[in-house]
Amino acid sequence: MKTFVGIDLGSTTTKAIVLDADETVLGRGITNSRSNYGIAAEVAKQEAFLDARFFLFRQLLKRLPALKNDLEEFLNNFEQDFRLEQYLEQLTELERICVKNCGDDRLGKDGAETRSLLAAVFRQLNDEAPGLYEPGSSRKSDFFRDIAGSQYSHASESHSQDSRISFESMLNVFDRSIIEVENRIGGGADEAKFMSALDRTCRRSNIFTALRDDLRAPLASVLATEFEETYVIGTGYGRATLPFSKEHIRSEILCHGLGAHIMHPKTATVLDIGGQDTKAIQVDPNGIVESFQMNDRCAAGCGRYLGYIADEMNLGLHELGPMAMKSTRKVRINSTCTVFAGAELRDRLSMGEKREDIVSGLHRAIILRAMSILSRSGGIRDQFTFTGGVAKNEAAVAVLKELARENYGEVQMNVNPDSIYTGALGAATFAQRVIVH
Repeated sequence: MKTFVGIDLGSTTTKAIVLDADETVLGRGITNSRSNYGIAAEVAKQEAFLDARFFLFRQLLKRLPALKNDLEEFLNNFEQDFRLEQYLEQLTELERICVKNCGDDRLGKDGAETRSLLAAVFRQLNDEAPGLYEPGSSRKSDFFRDIAGSQYSHASESHSQDSRISFESMLNVFDRSIIEVENRIGGGADEAKFMSALDRTCRRSNIFTALRDDLRAPLASVLATEFEETYVIGTGYGRATLPFSKEHIRSEILCHGLGAHIMHPKTATVLDIGGQDTKAIQVDPNGIVESFQMNDRCAAGCGRYLGYIADEMNLGLHELGPMAMKSTRKVRINSTCTVFAGAELRDRLSMGEKREDIVSGLHRAIILRAMSILSRSGGIRDQFTFTGGVAKNEAAVAVLKELARENYGEVQMNVNPDSIYTGALGAATFAQRVIVH
């Protein structure tokens, strides 16, 4: 099958999109960006091709009448079970590398005791793993580093209490070992993992068990499908580091403009708030960029700023939006500079300001900065599309809607559930058009 790939190397996450010749999105992949952007690009692309196999499997199962009423339940369970298989495999590899890193003879008794402690920790992690991927379960992150790091930290803290090996030493072992695991490339379409996941899913229900043989044939067909990378386009913050020729690279402005147009064809104005920058883009009816503006000096008011605030408040990044939505009082934040925001945050907390009011004020400060960039680009025109990782933050969306209405009247604002993939979608569309048009 001919496929067209777009890769968006962001400062915090790297995204990939796989299209077919008809511009149908087959798969999406995302991973943490790393200092080695080449590896990040390959991992995101591998995840996108994995997702493409799930997409093809879904299309085949729609033709299976016996599964019709249970299709969504089956597919949701199947993907969770496959991710569990992936996670268990990565845990095994992480344990191996952790043990290897404690194999230095100079550690003496400490080395042996650390390895014994690791064995207990990883037994607990393996026992806990199925619960993380139960149907309906929620995880703070889908990245292996985040999930395994949290589980490892809790288990190590518990087991190290009765050991001469300190909790800090156990964390050091993890930090030295995790990069090698998360940077591993390969094994994406591993038939054994898919079939093992299918068996897990079938054991959940008598209906699925009875259909096991009917399900194995279409899955085998999907796994046998060969994907041809017909053309690849890279974009994003780290695009210059990709091992591509210049013909295979597009600016993030062009890709976000076209990607927003593909998602919402009537888009006229695009606001993208990513980890490192904010972009305001005006596009014509074909998604071609007419003008744009970006933040000009630093990452103030972008995703990394929110991440810093979350760390300062000992919160997960995903918790900031819901907390801000609970605010009952407007608080004016004077700085969106990461360097000074922490100090202002601490001052306001010491003055008795509520955390939800402060966080709400921080969101408002970010969006006010974005509004200034939008104004310089030509303002907001109907339709207006909000993209990037910050578009998943409900408080940021609410403030942006409010300020857009105050300053530009009623305009339709689009926020796509897959907005974080906008740049990758634009890149993949450019790749498809190079060959098809």
